[in-house]
This record gives sequence, structure tokens and C-alpha cells, in this order.
Amino acid sequence: MAGIINILVGTMTGTAEIVAEDIQEALGEEGWTVELILMDDLEERVFERAGTFLICSSTYGQGDVPDNAMGFYEKLKTNRPDLSHVRYGVIALGDSTYHDTFSFGGKRFDELLTELGARRTGEACVHDASSDEVAEEIGVEWAKAWAGRLDEEKAGAGD
Repeated sequence: MAGIINILVGTMTGTAEIVAEDIQEALGEEGWTVELILMDDLEERVFERAGTFLICSSTYGQGDVPDNAMGFYEKLKTNRPDLSHVRYGVIALGDSTYHDTFSFGGKRFDELLTELGARRTGEACVHDASSDEVAEEIGVEWAKAWAGRLDEEKAGAGD
């Protein structure tokens, strides 16, 4: 019963984009239509697109969203659009050696989208760069389970 997933990517070094590309490929093989959208110069009207949204963001500096996502994040924070029609998921990438701000890039988006009325499906995926786990593998495994929950929600809603 697959549908449309828009992956919004905030990245500094490219890791979040690589994770998103692997997820795009894996979910595409399962029948989902997946579009990867870098947050560079992104406007809040992106949330007018059909489908569900997946925020895939690294963390930078003192727990900030990445540079390419900062403008988008600030526009959402300032303009405060009504996102009550939006369903989303989050993949937050970080490094636990920065324990006070671990994965805050994704967590900041999660908190803001919730404040704006969006509904998160499932728990956020949090990856620790200090672990032995490969971000792409963790992201794909999580995204497959997350997409399965989207299908369950659709079936339950009678869509």
C-alpha cells in the first residue's frame, strides 16, 4: 500500500545525504515513491507536497542544525506555519562524545514540527557516530520499519 515519502536532508559533511540516498533506494525497491530534497534554500511550502516527510539531519557545532538547513529551520520558527496536516519521521545523526548536544540537529526539527502541529509517526531514529554501527545500515533498517507503520496507519484510516 506504499505511497509518497519526501526526505528532507540537513547535512554538513554528506553523511545524512548518504543515509537518505540509501533509504530512497531501499524504500523505492519496496514500492514507495521517494524524493530526496536537500534543505538548501528550502521554503516552508515544501509541506504542501503530497505524502509523508522524513527529516534526516546531522548535528553541527553546539547542537545546531546543519548550515544547509539553518535557513529553513529559522523560516519555520519565525513564520510558524500550521503543519497539522503533516505526518513525519526523524533520523537524527550525532556523536555521543558531545553528550550535552547529542543529535540535537534532528531533535530540534522534531520539536519544532511538533510545536507547529505536525504528527510524528513512531520514535525518532538516533544514530551515534561514535558507535560501531553504520549510519546507512541503521537508517535503512529503521526506515523500513517506519514505512511499515505508515502503511498500518493508512490501512487503519481506511485510505
